[in-house]
Amino acid sequence: MEPTGEIERLINPTLEQMGFRVVRVKFFARPRRTLQVMAERADGSTVIVDECARISRAISAQFEIDDLIRGAYDLEVSSTGIDRPLVKIEDFVRFAGFEAQVTVDPAVEGQKRFRGRLVGAGEATVTMTLEDGAEVALPFESITEAKLAMTNELIAATVPPVKDELDEDERV
Repeated sequence: MEPTGEIERLINPTLEQMGFRVVRVKFFARPRRTLQVMAERADGSTVIVDECARISRAISAQFEIDDLIRGAYDLEVSSTGIDRPLVKIEDFVRFAGFEAQVTVDPAVEGQKRFRGRLVGAGEATVTMTLEDGAEVALPFESITEAKLAMTNELIAATVPPVKDELDEDERV
C-alpha cells in the first residue's frame, strides 16, 4: 500500500501556502502507476490548468527532496471538477443539501450504492435522504467512494454567472 496519508501530510502545508487545499491523494494502477493529487482553491473558486501545473512543480520538488515514493510513477494534479469526490467528513457537512452518490462496504440495509440528498454528517456517520424519501445513516468508515451528483442545482451553485459585457446604455 502506498503512503498516501504521509504524502498528503507532506504536501498540505505547501498547498496551503499557495492558497489551495488537498482534496485527495490516490494511487492508480493505470498502464503506469499514477499518483493523483486533487486540489481545490481555499476560497472555493475554480482551479485553472496553470495552477495545477504550479502545484505539480512545487510538490515534485518536495518529492525529490523527501524521496517518499519508491519506483517510477506519473504525477497527475487535477481540480475536483463539479461532481467532486467527497473524501473527508467535512466534505459531507460542507455539501449538505446537494445530491450525492455513495458506495459503502459492507452493505447497509442490504444495499451498497446510495443516491440522495446529503443531510449532514456527525463524527462517524453520514446522513442522506434517498430518492424514495427514506433517510439512511451510513457509517463513515464504510464509505468506499462518494461524489456529488451532477445536477442542475449543483451546476447553478458552482458555475459563476456570465458577466454581461454591455452597459445599460449600449444595449439595443
